[in-house]
Amino acid sequence: MDGSPSMPSRDDLSISTAEAFRVSRICLLHIHFRRVIARSFHWRVFQFERFNSLCNGFVQVGRYSDLSNRTGAFELPKGSGRKWTVERDLNQLKECREDPTDGFEVIRIVGKNPFLWHDHWPVKDYAKVFECLVLVDEIAEEAEKVVYKIRELGSKARRKTDVLEKNETLKDSSSQLTPFVAVHMRIEKDWMIHCKKLEQRSNTSQICSSKEEIVERVGHIGGLGYHTVVYVAVADSLLEDPSILSGWKEGLLPFEKKKLGVWDIYKKYPYLIKSAIDYEVCLRADAFVGNSFSTFSNLIVLERTQRMIRMGVTRSCGVDVRWPSYAYNILGEAGGPQKWFTDMSGSSLQAISYGSNNISC
Repeated sequence: MDGSPSMPSRDDLSISTAEAFRVSRICLLHIHFRRVIARSFHWRVFQFERFNSLCNGFVQVGRYSDLSNRTGAFELPKGSGRKWTVERDLNQLKECREDPTDGFEVIRIVGKNPFLWHDHWPVKDYAKVFECLVLVDEIAEEAEKVVYKIRELGSKARRKTDVLEKNETLKDSSSQLTPFVAVHMRIEKDWMIHCKKLEQRSNTSQICSSKEEIVERVGHIGGLGYHTVVYVAVADSLLEDPSILSGWKEGLLPFEKKKLGVWDIYKKYPYLIKSAIDYEVCLRADAFVGNSFSTFSNLIVLERTQRMIRMGVTRSCGVDVRWPSYAYNILGEAGGPQKWFTDMSGSSLQAISYGSNNISC
């Protein structure tokens, strides 16, 4: 059976790396149906053939245009995702493998906030999908331009200081890997309303963080050198707010898209593509700081954790590691943010999909 949550047109193919969790939910359906999935998989963002090559034997995606019969669709009702138990999900999957459902080539997922069977997958299986997602050259090159600009500004600031202090001209080192920190700052009005309600329901105070709290905790991260650039990944609505760049610890150099001088790169793309570029920039940062209740932050930490595991690193507690990640909404050592390392042994995606203040390092 081939599945699709809708009957997409060519114009309905936009998907960002930040939305990869949505793709993976669809893709994991393949494990049960053992067939190709027709899904809006945007060739402008991810390399389609590369995905199928890397995930061969695990999951494959197909193009909607390749379907032989697009006239009918089986409508599959799903709820909010929180009310579906393992047993109920499994029963629904078994029903979908039988006639007459199996005669359809398209599945349309319907309902309020429709989700697939994502919460019950082990984290390791879920993470496998991300290893197959490779950005197209255009988007990867745009992200590289942003990263280069960040490191270049850090190098210039350091050279300027060295010249003033040593009274000598240093060789051009703009190509050197000057470290930077990426901070996914969630302080938008709609987010603050949502997280306050979530704190009340969860009886916790470790979800929302003000700008001042984020800035203070980032300033207490150990090992940040003088003139470390802080790239502040924020929603476009906050780009005109000068306060997000104020109050940072002396020696830290905060930049957002406009001050960095890369707004021309972002503004030519729709919102989801901007998110994909920001996602890639955060992945490449030497240190990443996010919110453990943000799916965007969770996915970045998941990929960064995978990267460290491939290098033989199995934890970040009490040790200096390359590519560390932190959760600013949870207080860690010495007044800084809590170190964050995705628990790859997790039996479900509850923490990644909905967030948690019980994170490991």
